[in-house]
Amino acid sequence: MTNTRNPIGWFEIYVNDMPRAKAFYEAVFDTELTPLGNPTADDAGLEMWQFPGGPDGYGCPGTLCKMDGCKAGGGGTLIYFSCEDCAAEVARVTANGGSVFKDKFSIGEYGFIAIVCDTEGNTIGLHSMK
Repeated sequence: MTNTRNPIGWFEIYVNDMPRAKAFYEAVFDTELTPLGNPTADDAGLEMWQFPGGPDGYGCPGTLCKMDGCKAGGGGTLIYFSCEDCAAEVARVTANGGSVFKDKFSIGEYGFIAIVCDTEGNTIGLHSMK
């Protein structure tokens, strides 16, 4: 039997400055993040803002996360955000305080990608089919 569920169940992007990071992601992806309550009442040093989505919908649920002891920055894992045309998001990256590491380029039959950095120093990928 083949499992058809998305194999990625959750993601967290660690940030140092939540208001700045939240503003960046909401502007770049033209979306609204919603607060996610602290799942562990004993950890007062946790703040999370959730991207739209859920476990049974398209894509993968996840959050921006500010947690004591977890710093932002590059670290070996690259999350790709799905886009209609990743050039639109690339254009909004620098306008919102981020930087472009690699502008939109073709990956053949798999569409196009771009690699950008957010305001916290995290590297993220953008993917589109056009």
